Amino acid sequence: MSTMNHAVRNAYLGNSVKTASPARLLVMLCDRLVLDVQRGREAIAAGNRDEARTQLLHAQDIVLELRASLDHTAWSGAGQLDALYAWMYSQLIKANTSQDLAVADHVLGLATEIADTWRQAALQQAAS
Repeated sequence: MSTMNHAVRNAYLGNSVKTASPARLLVMLCDRLVLDVQRGREAIAAGNRDEARTQLLHAQDIVLELRASLDHTAWSGAGQLDALYAWMYSQLIKANTSQDLAVADHVLGLATEIADTWRQAALQQAAS
């Protein structure tokens, strides 16, 4: 990708984030979590520890952000979701430190389900 194309892409992405609704931002964050875990999983499978570490550390950062943005007063299930995020975080650490493909696969499945759930919720909110 040329430097100009990269700059245009970054500007577009920056504007997309700035103008996105909170629900859309949450979906974008969850989609990136899925992508990071997918890339980390692929790097583990390929034996590329450095790339796996980079991707899984970014996934951990996203899970921390999801936990920090969780409003415990908004709904009664927030505590359970927080516990799930905490568990995912610990599993990402485990996948990263032990380069465990099965653990990465499990987290990827959960991250995908969470992203799909938030996407559906955002679509329902936009429709109403």
